Amino acid sequence: MSESRAIPWPGIGLALAAGVFMLVAGTDFWIAIAVVAIWIGSIFLFTPPPPSAPAQVEGMQLTRDGMRELIEHSGMPLLLLDGSRIVIANVEAREVLGRHILGQDARVAFRHPAAVDLLGRDKGGSVTVQGLTGPRSTWQMTRQPIDGRYWLVELINRTTEADISRAHTDFVANASHELRTPLASIIGYVETLAEEGENVDPDMAAKFHDTVLKEARRLQNLVNDLMSLSRVEAEKHDQPRDKLDLGALTERAARDGAGPQRLDRLVLHRPEEPITVRGDSDQLEQVVRNLVDNALKYGDPEAPVEVSLAHGERDMAVLEVRDRGEGIAPEHLPHLTRRFYRTDPGRSRAAGGTGLGLAIVKHIVERHRGRLDIASKRGQGTIVTIRMPMVGEEVEGES
Repeated sequence: MSESRAIPWPGIGLALAAGVFMLVAGTDFWIAIAVVAIWIGSIFLFTPPPPSAPAQVEGMQLTRDGMRELIEHSGMPLLLLDGSRIVIANVEAREVLGRHILGQDARVAFRHPAAVDLLGRDKGGSVTVQGLTGPRSTWQMTRQPIDGRYWLVELINRTTEADISRAHTDFVANASHELRTPLASIIGYVETLAEEGENVDPDMAAKFHDTVLKEARRLQNLVNDLMSLSRVEAEKHDQPRDKLDLGALTERAARDGAGPQRLDRLVLHRPEEPITVRGDSDQLEQVVRNLVDNALKYGDPEAPVEVSLAHGERDMAVLEVRDRGEGIAPEHLPHLTRRFYRTDPGRSRAAGGTGLGLAIVKHIVERHRGRLDIASKRGQGTIVTIRMPMVGEEVEGES
């Protein structure tokens, strides 16, 4: 079956115009006709036929192969759709949606109302898809046309950003609540004293004054901890460079955390030789003070709190703080370093806790490239362990 080809009208017109010009110029009629005939014949002879259907398919396949190679190792999930059918999915897309999606209808592969709505539009666009890879996952899905047939779908994981936004919202809400409670108490007692005026009972006034002072100090501690947490988070990715003897620092900070009234309950174990680490002395002292204070507050008041420092495996310094208290239920352990998390809110507030101590400890340890572990058994007590990398050289200026 012969292939149809388009008639080259522009070339034929140019040949006829040239023939007319030759006749006007006085060229013999038959010579002009011969020139025009040869010109038109050469146009038909050397004009290639249009590509056949197999050639079009082959060109399309080459385009697909090029697109596959182009997007295969992209850092984000990318898909090429032929209409609504998935013909190409790069390695990231197969990881997110599964290898089975190739050849599927994209609406079946995504199965999400927002995604299905986007895939059904005549034009491209972008939507947010919640729960695509998990209950709390958030993805931005973009669909753009390549030509009249193919579409490119791009997926951007926004889960981390959404989690950070939720964490900030929760933090502001919790901080507002924690600040409001002592403020309300202070205002309430002061208003009562003001209303009573000179008729206030001296014993009641003394009690109210003590309560106001207690709540004011609690508010001060909370503000100090919030500022401390903010500073630690701001420096979280800035690893300290100063070398210091962790043994001497631990002993000093542990005694400060216990204070004169509780020093008799403190038992210290540290090696004679220095354990040198790179660290921020103020922050590491804060870690030890927080842990010792917690252990003395919530441990058995009749039992000692042990603080030990030793050389660990793989050149790690191992600091342990152990109490002999009631212990912590297993379901609480994963959440202890969350801001404002308390296993017993009433007891924590009564002891003067802000709910931020372990969150501060966690961020300081992470800044020092260390690891924090908390182990506890009901009726046996709690052990908090910190592992930090040591450095081999001695601390300058220290014996």
